[in-house]
Amino acid sequence: MFDANMNSAFHILRAVIPPMRKAGGGRVIAIGSRVAEDPGPKVGAYSASKTALVSLIRTVALENKDASITANVIPSGTMDTPPNRTDMPGADVSQWVQPAAVASLILRLAGDAG
Repeated sequence: MFDANMNSAFHILRAVIPPMRKAGGGRVIAIGSRVAEDPGPKVGAYSASKTALVSLIRTVALENKDASITANVIPSGTMDTPPNRTDMPGADVSQWVQPAAVASLILRLAGDAG
């Protein structure tokens, strides 16, 4: 979980922040999870990795605001994807987040309004 959710973001940020600073700005957008703030049973490693990701992105935002770099985390709930439907067959999918809604938010944050 840490490799997928936190360490990968750390290494990507380590590579892209210096060029963004040289360019005079940029956008960092990460997909978090609601479990970062409200963990549940049997998801300890997942919630810990997403909590670490949120902290990392908040730190990036604070450390780089002087360089016109914004950093945001989208705290998504369960995404309505075919793999999630397969993995959680008895779940109430009516409460799941539509990927198109997250994509729309990403586009907004990446643009001038972000």
